[in-house]
Amino acid sequence: MTTPASFGLWYHPLYTDGIHPEARFPRDRYRLLLDRLQAAESAPIMTVHRPEPVSKTHLLVAHDAEYVERFLSGELTEKEEKRIGLTPWTPAMIERTKVLMGGAVEATEHAVRYGGLAGNMAGGTHHAHRDFGSGYCVFNDLAVCALHALENLGVARVAIVDLDVHQGDGTATILADEARTCTISVHCSTNFPFRKSVSDHDLPIPPESGDAVYLETVAQALGVCEAFKPDLILYQAGVDGLEADALGKLRVSREGMRKRNQLVFEAAEALNVPLVVFMGGGYAKPIDASLDAFEDLFSDAAQWNQRIRTQGDPCVRR
Repeated sequence: MTTPASFGLWYHPLYTDGIHPEARFPRDRYRLLLDRLQAAESAPIMTVHRPEPVSKTHLLVAHDAEYVERFLSGELTEKEEKRIGLTPWTPAMIERTKVLMGGAVEATEHAVRYGGLAGNMAGGTHHAHRDFGSGYCVFNDLAVCALHALENLGVARVAIVDLDVHQGDGTATILADEARTCTISVHCSTNFPFRKSVSDHDLPIPPESGDAVYLETVAQALGVCEAFKPDLILYQAGVDGLEADALGKLRVSREGMRKRNQLVFEAAEALNVPLVVFMGGGYAKPIDASLDAFEDLFSDAAQWNQRIRTQGDPCVRR
């Protein structure tokens, strides 16, 4: 089978432009990161794809039909919009959400078809629940992609490894009764959401813990992942645990984040399964520290993907 050699990464200008300029969310991080990646040494081994809008059918595998329809029709209440948090609301939010979810689905399909690593340069929207959005998340791309892979891509078991500083509460609730998935969340014990859901495996970390405790806990989480023996790993790779992050609390260094990513890549390689990288949170002020860590994430993913491919069959599903 002929496989594309480069690391597939999905991006759309609406990732930035679909958010109102006055929103508190750091919308420029997507555009600025793309500029960095296009100038990086790893650029020749990356291919940036422009996603198509997701279909309603994909959304319905994980979300309530009435909620999906009301969002797509622009009929959410002001209270629902405020709970999501990307206010002031703009009509472009609908199309932005559709292409963001499309990028997640297409990256997942690419990883399952060709093996190795793929990524979406947005998303990791783990606070969205079945019938409501929350915490900057409208729909839950991790749950949608997990269920799509199980139902339509020939995948038998999916592990969601969520290393964002915030618990993946929406992912936990949507997949609570799905035995073919394993939800694993490493997060700060005292951070949002303050009312936690129950993942299959929650590994909370006390605030101010730093690199050593964080990496030890990540290694524990990956041991759980390996014991589950997934056919696919979905990796929520938020960098909001950085010491410089405005919404974090864990005091993780840039190098600690980079070591974390390497541990995840190593686990996927050891299991010989494809891995999809979801961008997750990053809210440093100024944004440069988040951009540094995201550039490391995707550049290192591209290098890892390239190395796997040069060593033989990159865990292609047939």
